[in-house]
Amino acid sequence: MSKNRNKIKKSPVDITFVIINTLLLTIFCVVTLYPILNTLAISFNEAVDTLTGGIHLLPRKFTTQNYKTVFRMDSLMRGAYISVMRTLIATVTHMLLTAMLAYVLTRKEFLLNRFVSLFFVITMYVNGGLIPGFILFRNLSLTNTFWVYIIPGAISAFNMIVIRTYMNGLPDSLVESAQVDGAGHMRIFWKIILPLCKPVLATVALFIAVGQWNSWFDAMIYNSARTDLTTLQYELMKLLASVAMQSGDPNTAKHAANMVTPESIRAAASIVTALPIVCLYPFLQRYFVTGLTIGGVKE
Repeated sequence: MSKNRNKIKKSPVDITFVIINTLLLTIFCVVTLYPILNTLAISFNEAVDTLTGGIHLLPRKFTTQNYKTVFRMDSLMRGAYISVMRTLIATVTHMLLTAMLAYVLTRKEFLLNRFVSLFFVITMYVNGGLIPGFILFRNLSLTNTFWVYIIPGAISAFNMIVIRTYMNGLPDSLVESAQVDGAGHMRIFWKIILPLCKPVLATVALFIAVGQWNSWFDAMIYNSARTDLTTLQYELMKLLASVAMQSGDPNTAKHAANMVTPESIRAAASIVTALPIVCLYPFLQRYFVTGLTIGGVKE
């Protein structure tokens, strides 16, 4: 029976679809990966040789001098520490607070369910703006502090809706049986609901971690006066800006004589900045795919 199934011939339309789909996906992969591989090749190529051009997918003269220079830059190392700390603290804090709020909004006995849900949804469409936000954070003494990275975005309306949708799909009998046994809401949340929400929590955690790691605008607006609270992305932005300003600078030859150039440092810093997220994604991929299918099937 299985042999007969394998002998089923595909129609010309199916074969054409497979060919076109394969070609389009191949082109998409090439377009997506080429800039990354090119930056990686430049980062491992000798800076003086890079000035001559012609570097594509592989370094012509391999060296690690660019990375050594990057790791010796105090501002980047300090920014990396702050970025790691804000990513870890913000991810755990935001995920737990948002999950708690989502659990409360799934309880039918909560009388203000619709009002609170509508209130958070409105915040997704209405924003006070940059200047009122800055004045508010300054009056709350959050500017020039580390906590300006954590507190303002402690709860996300979008992530709350995603988690709440997942929790609504869990059987109500789990909560009801736990309540019959005398368990309170806090124990139900920690012991029953939270362990069952691993896929959606992993998805939300990836959203938050990527957002925190890539954030630089808040560091420029709220903590520009505190060099000890700079972030890696903000330092990279300043580095890229300096590269743009020095692209036509006659002092480029001076940088080349010192074995590094703005272009090579930019490439190495870009790889160092993106590497943590690239390494994290494979571990969360299966949860990420499961989380994206939330609400896709209704029974």
